[in-house]
Amino acid sequence: MAPPDNDVLWARSLHCFLGGSEALSGVSLGVREGEILAVTGPRGSGKTTLLRCLSGRLVPQEGEVWFNSGPVHTLSPAQRERLRRERFGWIGPEPGLVPELTGWENTALPLLLRGVPRRAAKTTALEWLDRLDAGACARKRPRALTQSQRQRISIARALVTTPPVLFADEPTATLHRADGAQVLRTLTAAARSHGITMVLATHDAEVAALADRAVALLDGRRAGAVSPATGAEGVAACSLSV
Repeated sequence: MAPPDNDVLWARSLHCFLGGSEALSGVSLGVREGEILAVTGPRGSGKTTLLRCLSGRLVPQEGEVWFNSGPVHTLSPAQRERLRRERFGWIGPEPGLVPELTGWENTALPLLLRGVPRRAAKTTALEWLDRLDAGACARKRPRALTQSQRQRISIARALVTTPPVLFADEPTATLHRADGAQVLRTLTAAARSHGITMVLATHDAEVAALADRAVALLDGRRAGAVSPATGAEGVAACSLSV
């Protein structure tokens, strides 16, 4: 079955087993181009596993994943790695920076790996760091930075190539609430202004309210879908229904 034409990402009947347990049980969804989709649900509901399957980091035991009408689930490991490097961005809950590199070098790393000249890569990296209020971190190494600063750099690194699709797995989970709110506003504004499709995993209804649409997972299953007009209460209620 081919995916709908207006879906940049599409998954059908995903089943994924991790450690002998079923992390995803028949999950299907579509993500439209330029949409910010929140995947909500409590910890352990399958959000991270779903993002890993959609991004090609993990191959489901059953089901299909498509990107731009091309199958992801049948690609070889090398092809999936190339897809992730060239077309997808990833932000995790931990920064994962290279300790020997400065802030701008960590940010520019995806560009440098693509062969972009160092000066051009540095200019673009500094622009993104400034947008995330992390310009002062450009010449510092990770050990000299706070957790909030390191995470801002990791977000800038994910955005520096303006990927068609960005996966954000609880990107502000380690930040204080005020810092997290500011970073998320910047992140969603950047995605919209650059036409980036974003899949955002979160257990926080206030974070989900920043998205265009939300789907809820519970025990590895789809629990429903809501629009921003439903509000935070609707997202929470949706995650409790089956």
